[in-house]
Amino acid sequence: MAGFLDRAREQVQQGLNQGKQKIDEVQAQRAGNDLLKQLGAAYYAERRGNGTPDATQGALSALEAHIATHGDGFLRA
Repeated sequence: MAGFLDRAREQVQQGLNQGKQKIDEVQAQRAGNDLLKQLGAAYYAERRGNGTPDATQGALSALEAHIATHGDGFLRA
């Protein structure tokens, strides 16, 4: 009986870990999408004369840092 409970506990823990990993992936994807949106807004503002190149470069740098950390999978979704 103890072996069964140990296996069940391991399966539950594995399921929890997979769920947490999926949540982390979704959060990273949302953050990447938000950064991409910010870059677009900064570029648009710059082109209209309301923004600055520094704001666009800052948004681009933040997006590149996110991609370096989490990958660029959100760009394909």
